[in-house]
Amino acid sequence: MVKEFQNIILTIEEKIATIVLNRPQAMNALCSALNNDLLDALEIIREDTSARVLIITGGSKFFAAGADIKEMMDADQFAAERTAQKAHFINDMLESLPIPVIAAVNGPALGGGCEIALACDFRIVGEKAMFGLPEVGLGVIPGAGGTQRLTKLVGPVKAKEVVLTGSVVRGKEAYDIGLATKCVPDEDVLKEALLLAGKLSEKPAASLQYAKSAINYAVENDIKTGKQYEKSLFSLCFATEDQKEGMKAFVEKRIPKFNNKR
Repeated sequence: MVKEFQNIILTIEEKIATIVLNRPQAMNALCSALNNDLLDALEIIREDTSARVLIITGGSKFFAAGADIKEMMDADQFAAERTAQKAHFINDMLESLPIPVIAAVNGPALGGGCEIALACDFRIVGEKAMFGLPEVGLGVIPGAGGTQRLTKLVGPVKAKEVVLTGSVVRGKEAYDIGLATKCVPDEDVLKEALLLAGKLSEKPAASLQYAKSAINYAVENDIKTGKQYEKSLFSLCFATEDQKEGMKAFVEKRIPKFNNKR
């Protein structure tokens, strides 16, 4: 039985884990309690080898409208550092999960909500989706990896426009600048995310994990060390039963039956 939470809904069904941010009265603003629920849920997913893909969504109206400003407004620099540390931990955990992570984004994904989406491997967005990092206008800056991940995705010129002016990037533009994997009609976002999750879940778990890790490594390191890392992970694949099955099935012209050990 999957644990019940106060501020999110976690399900794991047919190889697909789903986290629904569930604080609609505050447009899924990321309060401490919700962040704690996220941490616990991600740990459950990481340990559950039946989960092959994670979809994270906020529902059909909004993804997450950022951090809970009322909770943060009177913090000193030490409390702010602890808040940022937890947010970075959540997003780093999302980024490093051994399974693909899909953000299904409808409506606003602002501030901390945008930073969660940026930490995912794929972003399926609706036409009315709104990405933004408005923190500068509040007298702070993004504090959960937003300046770093956004710059890696769209380049420093566009990242400065979004962060320094507080401008919003909507669905189609998000796709055009490389922020979104796909832009679809709003009512099709979750369906499209599930279709992608289904395709990913058919791939062998270990090679998915290693491929994700190698690509993430490329973002943070030079190409020379990246190639060494890739070579190591390529070699590790040959210690898996799924490598043997995948190549044998290819030669025999049949559908492979992977055991998906990871």
